[in-house]
Amino acid sequence: MAGADANILILTPVKDAEPHLDTYFEQLAKLTYPANRLSLGFLESDSRDGTFGRLQSMLPDLNARYANAGVWKRDYGFTIPETVPRWAPAFQLPRRSTLAKSRNRLLFSALRDEDWVLWLDVDVCEYPADIIEQLLAMDRDIVHPHCVTEYGGKTFDRNAWCDHGKTHMDKLRGGDDLVRLDTVGGTMLLVRADLHRDGLIFPTFPFGAAHPAIRQSNEFLPPGVSGEVETEGFGIMAQAMGHQCWGMPNLEILHRE
Repeated sequence: MAGADANILILTPVKDAEPHLDTYFEQLAKLTYPANRLSLGFLESDSRDGTFGRLQSMLPDLNARYANAGVWKRDYGFTIPETVPRWAPAFQLPRRSTLAKSRNRLLFSALRDEDWVLWLDVDVCEYPADIIEQLLAMDRDIVHPHCVTEYGGKTFDRNAWCDHGKTHMDKLRGGDDLVRLDTVGGTMLLVRADLHRDGLIFPTFPFGAAHPAIRQSNEFLPPGVSGEVETEGFGIMAQAMGHQCWGMPNLEILHRE
């Protein structure tokens, strides 16, 4: 089902997200898609701030505005030292594995009878008000826009690629509005809900070692280990299930630096 009759579940894993919540909900409030067709789900993990309490306090208002809203908590005991950037190679595999666990738990907790799932990172700070309508209009089971930190700049969500990780969407900008991808990012990702119900999830371990689309070299994995994890693993798993991933390189959304 597409169009304004489709019910959409917006899912957002959160950690230490309190500084981003105001902008996150301001952007949601600007959406032109009918609010009574939108449900919201959040999973908070391992925060050192008041993210969980803030979301809990907002539930009455969110349930009044949207079809449904829920907040869940699951700590995994994973933290990165404050002096270390989250993309540090030594932490990539445990970080991405933990995020995959968070996504899967949130999905299993929140999904009811919705037609689509829209994965949305809490620190995506700007997107068109009709972004949902634009994504649905592509009529693809897995599709996402181009996430950048400045319009016309380099791709931020570099988990979305083709050509064994060599080509990201900034290289495809200016061409077709819809392009084939081997893997996807999770900053904003629209997935037909039945694909999730059929078993398409976010691998918590390197998946697809024998798949021809994986990266030939992945510095984040131990020597001798092949495959893709989390959203890249999702893309490889989707292909293994017979589904194509798509990206929209000319439809840009902004992520905080």
